[in-house]
Amino acid sequence: MNNYNNSDIINIGTGEDLSIEELAEIIREIVDFKGKIKWDSSKPDGTPRKLLDVNKLHKLGWKHKINLEKGITNIYQWYKENVKI
Repeated sequence: MNNYNNSDIINIGTGEDLSIEELAEIIREIVDFKGKIKWDSSKPDGTPRKLLDVNKLHKLGWKHKINLEKGITNIYQWYKENVKI
């Protein structure tokens, strides 16, 4: 990947799908949010799926090393340590 110079678009991701609700629950656990998440089903819910096709990336030999939960945990930890509110 360091020497990739093609003009093709490459999607970067895990190739795994999850819902906004699942993502919200992951974030809730990581930040230890004790409140309630409220969903307004009267509002548009956007595109049903946002899963990227990572086949080109995998054929080039690249695969993610950190899953989404670990990545969010890492960036949240960094934020707490480096951003003063």
